[in-house]
Amino acid sequence: MSKVLIIGAGGVGRVVASKCADNPDVFSEILLASRTKSKCDVIAKEVGKGRIQTAQVDADNVPEVVALINSFNPELVINVALPYQDLPIMDACLETGVNYMDTANYEPKDEAKFEYSWQWAYQERFKEKGIMAVLGCGFDPGVTSIYTAYAAKHHFDEIHYLDIVDCNGGDHGKAFATNFNPEINIREITQNGRYWKDGKWVETKPFEIKKALNYPNIGARNSYVLYHEELESLVKNFPTIKQARFWMTFGDEYLTHLRVIQNIGMSRIDPVKYKGVDIIPLEFLKAVLPNPGDLGENYTGETSIGCRIKGLKDGKEQTYYVWNNASHQVAYQETGTQGVSYTTGVPAMLGAKMVLTGKWSGTGVFNVEEFDPDPFMAEIGKHGLPWNEEFNLDLEV
Repeated sequence: MSKVLIIGAGGVGRVVASKCADNPDVFSEILLASRTKSKCDVIAKEVGKGRIQTAQVDADNVPEVVALINSFNPELVINVALPYQDLPIMDACLETGVNYMDTANYEPKDEAKFEYSWQWAYQERFKEKGIMAVLGCGFDPGVTSIYTAYAAKHHFDEIHYLDIVDCNGGDHGKAFATNFNPEINIREITQNGRYWKDGKWVETKPFEIKKALNYPNIGARNSYVLYHEELESLVKNFPTIKQARFWMTFGDEYLTHLRVIQNIGMSRIDPVKYKGVDIIPLEFLKAVLPNPGDLGENYTGETSIGCRIKGLKDGKEQTYYVWNNASHQVAYQETGTQGVSYTTGVPAMLGAKMVLTGKWSGTGVFNVEEFDPDPFMAEIGKHGLPWNEEFNLDLEV
């Protein structure tokens, strides 16, 4: 039984808090903190089962986070705040000697750039402190990385081709909305894409590579190659990979809105003067778009996320598809939020359980595929994200 501090009170924080509260045998005490304590209080009241304490903290402020950690003394900090805040929270964990976990890699606030270099640079400091940092324990990154590790352990001697496929086949009834923080979402998908091929990165323009892929229970959806952070760690940790790509589905109406947003300058992340005040257009846009945490009530349909893999087993070529489908309505009924938050929050809770029960251990900085995938795969279905697998099929990619 262990204390856990959760930082972040968005949709993912709500799911993590709810799922931790469901498992008192592991999470003996839970503290949920964010910049706005009232958001934490609502989550604690609605899904906390009377087991969640709340606090206010500015996650950008290392001394504040240190003070909160020292007052509560958790064994693990689960960071589901903004990616900009990864490094301050890691700094606070280093100072206090507490284990760290997140669901998305660090990015600087003033540049749409995603890479693990900043967090991997903490390796020796975390080792010297005798603590661990677990990076990217959401769904993608997270479960997709664990799927890959599971495939490598059980079904392949060498993985040669990896395609991560992410489809949201749901409908929230809004003209335009993002399924997680709009600021992060729009920055992520409007930058140039890239994929790994023959030992180097190949850069693409946004939405340059398009293909209709079929997803279980959903059907054919237009899918586009974009860059996603787990590719960086997976090609490092599985060096037999010749090609690795990440595909995500987007509807035509969504892309039309996105083009307009870009064309009129609302996706800019540099300050502009408005009535004598500096504002960031994308931050303003975030304020007027629907809150992703409020989409769940009328959300229908499913997500489908998985890995399509080709490689060698016993000298023979083999294909393998492992995936999860998650219902937006089921997620909302259980936690009060939509499926994208649910598929990120459940793995974060389970990864925390892996750490706190000693199934995942070590000192230093780790991506999730570096741990044994078996105990995680054995439990993820019980917590709401069952997985399916199929062999020797047409991968379509």
